[in-house]
Amino acid sequence: MRKCKGFLFGILLVMSMLLVACGQDAGDSSKDTGKANSSDSAGDKLKIGLSVSDLTLERWQHDRDFFVAKAEEMGAEVVVQSANGDEAKQLSQIQNMLSQDLDALVIIAINSDSLSTVVEQANAEDVPVLAYDRLINGADISAYVSFDNVRVGEMQAEYLVNLKPDGNYFLMGGSPTDNNAKMFREGQMNIIQPLVDKGDITIVGDQWAKDWDANEALKIMENALTANKNNIDVVVASNDNTAGGAIQALEAQGLAGKVLISGQDADLAGVQRIADGLQTMTVYKPIKAIAEKSAEVAVQLAKGEEVTATDSVNNGQMDVPFIKLDPISVGKDELMTTVIEDEFHSYDDVYKNVPESDRP
Repeated sequence: MRKCKGFLFGILLVMSMLLVACGQDAGDSSKDTGKANSSDSAGDKLKIGLSVSDLTLERWQHDRDFFVAKAEEMGAEVVVQSANGDEAKQLSQIQNMLSQDLDALVIIAINSDSLSTVVEQANAEDVPVLAYDRLINGADISAYVSFDNVRVGEMQAEYLVNLKPDGNYFLMGGSPTDNNAKMFREGQMNIIQPLVDKGDITIVGDQWAKDWDANEALKIMENALTANKNNIDVVVASNDNTAGGAIQALEAQGLAGKVLISGQDADLAGVQRIADGLQTMTVYKPIKAIAEKSAEVAVQLAKGEEVTATDSVNNGQMDVPFIKLDPISVGKDELMTTVIEDEFHSYDDVYKNVPESDRP
């Protein structure tokens, strides 16, 4: 009997020691986990996805570089993907980015009307969405940062109308799937339509260049010149890429520099053509300003902070907070005080094709 009691006492003693040991291990493990979590939290960066419509275009390369630099300066990591003009690819890339535990998503849309499904997915995953420069329609988005795009169109038309308030005008629109292209046209017609109504201006053609493609613009302009027997005085081109294509067609007919033509984005090729006298004007949208502002807003959204906007724009689904920036009209006389002074392009690059004796 005593042996049994001794045996039982021994078992109880061993179990007691094991429980104490386990309790100590659990306590130590808890402390280690706490340190690890604290360390992980301290080391975590905000992660922002940037979906770019097309990095083959010079304009968006500038945007990407400025955006990433500013976001990283603010302590965020940026995942960048370019769809290179392919709508389906952009949707797929966004879905892929959403699987990477993003804190915010920034989209430069190819098609403003085709992103509602991925925005809904982002909302379901509590990832705020910022529309960069191009509004996203029919979806709940957190904010929109862009320039006053109606004003861009007005500036283009005003510059041309001031030089040529009458005659035959051809309208070279941008991509029909880009909401901005429609806003540019709205602004252009705010200025041109009253002169059409008076009979001073005749619109001899109105075409839209798919994907803002220069080759598409070249073909459109060739057909327009043929249809109008070269009798075109002004081309209202909505950006520098389409202006470049149109100018190729004008050059073939000996009309480059004679036909007034607008642009937008202050691409290097565009401002070189202005310096050379082949393109009349462009609209400079300080890329650093929109990129850095967008990065600031994206970081705010990623942190769950409220974004302050002085304007709003309805996208068919909601009134979206709109952070609106001011564009700048640039002709030959303004090159020095805008794109060169801002170091957007260098003096030597802008005047590369201009004889030194003719440079300012």
